[in-house]
Amino acid sequence: MKNILVIGATGQIGSELTLELRKRYGDDHVIAGYIPSAMPKGELKASGPSAIADVTDRQSIEVVARQFKIDTIYNLAALLSVVAESRPAMAWKIGIDGLWNVLEVAREYGCAVFTPSSIGSFGEATPHVKTPQDTIQRPRTMYGVTKVTTELLSDYYYTKYGVDTRAVRFPGIISNVTPPGGGTTDYAVDIFYSAVKGERFVCPLKPGTYMDMMYMPDALNAAISLMEAAPARLKHRNAFNIAAMSFDPEEICQAIKKHVPDFEMVYEIDPLKQSIADSWPDSLDDTCAREEWDWKPQYDLESMTVDMLEKLRAKLNK
Repeated sequence: MKNILVIGATGQIGSELTLELRKRYGDDHVIAGYIPSAMPKGELKASGPSAIADVTDRQSIEVVARQFKIDTIYNLAALLSVVAESRPAMAWKIGIDGLWNVLEVAREYGCAVFTPSSIGSFGEATPHVKTPQDTIQRPRTMYGVTKVTTELLSDYYYTKYGVDTRAVRFPGIISNVTPPGGGTTDYAVDIFYSAVKGERFVCPLKPGTYMDMMYMPDALNAAISLMEAAPARLKHRNAFNIAAMSFDPEEICQAIKKHVPDFEMVYEIDPLKQSIADSWPDSLDDTCAREEWDWKPQYDLESMTVDMLEKLRAKLNK
C-alpha cells in the first residue's frame, strides 16, 4: 500500500486531491501536508492524518517522509499566475527552491514525485492551436518561468539520480468546491457563482480569448492515473499535455444561459489577466498522454456546466 504525502493539501487542487487519494488508498495512507497559516479544516482535517510540510523548509518534509514512510509525494505548493506576477521572488522561492527541497528528500528516501506544470509554461512564440507536446517554451511571466524550470529540474533528477518524477501541464481548473485563488482562468469559476446567485457577471477577459480548461474531477484523475502508470510506457514524464475542453467567455456564457436564461455578462478587461491569457495556448494536443498512459477526460463544456450549476445551487442553497 502506498504512503502518500500531499504538499499544499489545503490549496485549490490539493484539498480535493487529498480526499480523492484517501478514497482510493485509505485515509491513513495519505498525509495532508500544510503550512501553519493554512491548516486543514473540516473533512480534510477529520478524514486522515496531517503534518506540517513546508517546501521552503526541507527538514519539515524529511520529518514527514521518515515518520510516515512516504513513497509518493504530490508537490502542489505554488503561487498562481496573477499572484506570482505581484510576488515574483516568493513565486520562485516556493516553486523552484521548494521543488529542489522536495526532490532532494525524494532522492534520499526513494519517493516518486508529482509536480504539476501548466499551460502557463508556454509563451507567445508557441503554436497556440493544438499546441504540440514538444515545442518552444518561452513564457514571459514568472509563473511560466517557474513551470518551465519545474519541468527541466524534474527531468534532471530523473536522468541524473533516477528519481521517479512525473507531471502534467494542467489547463485552467474549474471546481465547485474550492474558491478561485488568483489565477488567470479563475473567471471560468467566478462566472458560475454569479449565475447561481442571480448576479450579472463582469468578465475580465475579452471575447475570443480561448484557453484550455478542465473540470476538477478530470484533473484529479489525470494526476492519479499518471502516477499509477507503468514507468516503462512513459517517454515524456515532465510534463504531459492534457486537454478536455477549450472555450472563450462567450461560449461558456451561452452554455450557462441554456440553463439560466436570464443570466447576463458584461466585459471589463483586466490588462494583466488579458496579457497573460493572450500568451497561453488556445488548445493543447494531448496525443502523448492518451498513448502513453491512456488519458481520457470525462467532462466537456456542456456536462461540466450542468454539474457545476447543480453542485453550486446545493452549496449556496439557491
